Amino acid sequence: MQRSMAAEAEAAREARAKIIAAEGEQKASRALKEAGDVISESPIALQLRYLQTLTHISAEKNSTIVFPIPVELLRLMKSR
Repeated sequence: MQRSMAAEAEAAREARAKIIAAEGEQKASRALKEAGDVISESPIALQLRYLQTLTHISAEKNSTIVFPIPVELLRLMKSR
């Protein structure tokens, strides 16, 4: 009897955890969409984000290789 009650409680905890994780994914998706909207309205925002990323990468002690891509090239590819 105790085992079945414990199994039921465990299943309920796992179900709640899945719901919480799904809600977190939803919030993250909304935030990413909003960020995309902001960047699409202001092209310079993409360059600023790129520079922030480079700063973040350079602060770490690793061997990351960065291949800079001019934003103008991205705009050209987008317009096609």
